[in-house]
Amino acid sequence: MQFSDSRNVTRWILISLSFVIISLILWNTYSFFQIFKEDERMKMELWAEAQKSLSNADENTDIGLTAVLLNNNKSIPLILTDEFNTYLDGRNVDSLILNDPEKIKKLIQTFKNQNEPIKIAYDEDKFRYLYYGNSPMLSKLKYYPIALLLIIVLVALLVFNFYKTSKIATQNKLWAGMAKETAHQIGTPLSSLIGWLEIMKSNNLDETIVTEIEKDITRLQTITDRFSKVGSEPALVPQDVIAETFVSFEYLKSRFSNQVEFQFNAPEKEIMVSLNAALHSWTIENLIKNAVDAMKGKGSLSLNIIETEKGVDIYVSDTGKGIPKKQFKKIFEPGFTTKKRGWGLGLSLTKRIVEEYHKGKIRVDHSEIGKGTTMVVSLKKV
Repeated sequence: MQFSDSRNVTRWILISLSFVIISLILWNTYSFFQIFKEDERMKMELWAEAQKSLSNADENTDIGLTAVLLNNNKSIPLILTDEFNTYLDGRNVDSLILNDPEKIKKLIQTFKNQNEPIKIAYDEDKFRYLYYGNSPMLSKLKYYPIALLLIIVLVALLVFNFYKTSKIATQNKLWAGMAKETAHQIGTPLSSLIGWLEIMKSNNLDETIVTEIEKDITRLQTITDRFSKVGSEPALVPQDVIAETFVSFEYLKSRFSNQVEFQFNAPEKEIMVSLNAALHSWTIENLIKNAVDAMKGKGSLSLNIIETEKGVDIYVSDTGKGIPKKQFKKIFEPGFTTKKRGWGLGLSLTKRIVEEYHKGKIRVDHSEIGKGTTMVVSLKKV
């Protein structure tokens, strides 16, 4: 517990430091932007003064320095107008725009939105307006924080995806290890039970009792086989999905009380599907047990197999308490359970068997609170 708390504290410290660093970078970028913007404003004010000096100059005035200031601007786009906003001059603007009065008006409005225009007064009744936009460098700098944020978000998503994938991989290894250890632990007493069964047979014990015990031992062998397959790639063999499903259905039917009414409906023919029989029976049993639990051991349960164009759908319906719609996907998450007891691994494992091992699909077909639920497993035909 202390290790977990320490790890969480470290994680939050790293997140906080990252947030501080990002904030400093963004603030620094904003400061640079404002400095460059003020610098360009000063350049435009000097350009405006030079324009004013040029307009007021006579033939004896030396305009050398003024000309240098006017021609020194190579990057900042500008438009000079009279007091009636009539175009007079333009610099660093596409000639196609300067030849189109409508485009000039739109550009003037764009410049006005970017920067406050500079008023050039010659005397009390004579003045001009200088509209200017951001230089290419300033425009690029403006989008730099956005690009930086996108990069940070992308890196965060990659880190999150790596963390999530690593966590899932660790969980899978843990589950596989637990499953194989369970299979190993069951194997020892199971071997002993098989020996005792042989002794009972040789002593001519009631054949009915021996047969039932034999069924349960076979069942334990099947469970052991299932657990041993978790974490490894199971072998899939073309088999009749109806027959394999019926075996599991009948086994569970005989072990639940008469208060549960069982119905099995399927086409009277073989439907071949690539299956691992042990894992498929696990899927069916998990769905049936969940259905019986939802009905609290009393109600109607039906299993319907319907052939489709490319595959087969197995519907398991109950008359239980139902599932809220917002939980349709959540019920398949590891650890999710509505029971007071249980680890919430049944449907999660079932989903893995169906979708990862058999390349099928499992979902809640429909459910109504207080009326029941229908789950459907879709598999492809051979």
